[in-house]
Amino acid sequence: MTRYDIKRELKWVYAPRNRDWELVEVPAQRFIAVDGAGDPNTSDDYARAVEALYTVAYAIKFTSKRALERDFVVGPLEGLWWSDRYEAFTSRAKDEWRWRMLISQPDWITEAAVEDAKRTTMAKKGLPAIPDVQLRTLEEGTSAQLLHVGSYDDEAPALARLHDAYLAAHRLRPTGHHHEVYLSDPRRTEPARLRTVLRQPVLPVDR
Repeated sequence: MTRYDIKRELKWVYAPRNRDWELVEVPAQRFIAVDGAGDPNTSDDYARAVEALYTVAYAIKFTSKRALERDFVVGPLEGLWWSDRYEAFTSRAKDEWRWRMLISQPDWITEAAVEDAKRTTMAKKGLPAIPDVQLRTLEEGTSAQLLHVGSYDDEAPALARLHDAYLAAHRLRPTGHHHEVYLSDPRRTEPARLRTVLRQPVLPVDR
């Protein structure tokens, strides 16, 4: 049985090598997702959301392998981030952040499969954020993207380059939310070696 791996199937989305901003075309994808707000380093809601996502994701995987004979690698954690003030990101005012945490799903995973996994895991583990897990579609299209290597708190200069120089130079404007793909496990990787895809959907300024 060949395992579907989103990092292999969409290498230009999940394995970029460019360390400065470049444009890519991101296809529509489906994710399981949980929404929340607040500092991810201190928010209990954030920790509960991530725990629920992984719990449901692995339940979906095991059911798919057993019932459909279609196996897949659980994708990396991803996040959409936004705030009422853009400066909340460059100043790292994390209490003002809002987020939607995500894990990509293969296209054969249905809403019914997600709901079944939620019922199963809720009965077994009773995690409080499991009812909040939803199947969502994300259509980003043309996006500026780079690979950031280093601490999450060191992302601000790259974001400043994007908003202060790159977008204007290419006559682009941001649309949608800032997107991050976490390729490293922060529990096992020193901050200086963390690998994170940073992405911002964009449109021409005249659209």
